[in-house]
Amino acid sequence: MGAKTADLCRKHGISKATFYNWKRKFGGMDVSESERLKQLADENGKLKKLLADAMLDNTALKDLLSKKW
Repeated sequence: MGAKTADLCRKHGISKATFYNWKRKFGGMDVSESERLKQLADENGKLKKLLADAMLDNTALKDLLSKKW
């Protein structure tokens, strides 16, 4: 038989509510599905960084072009 939920939560330093939220969210996933989810999250982070960099460059160019020479 497995360990009790309270013991697992204490061991890993999480609340029971967090455990049950994760169980509800990820409980029915296979390993391949969770790996794919991780890959998508990583890719999403990279795309967000690229977008932020592009927006920063765009703002800098607009500021430069708006100045009177």
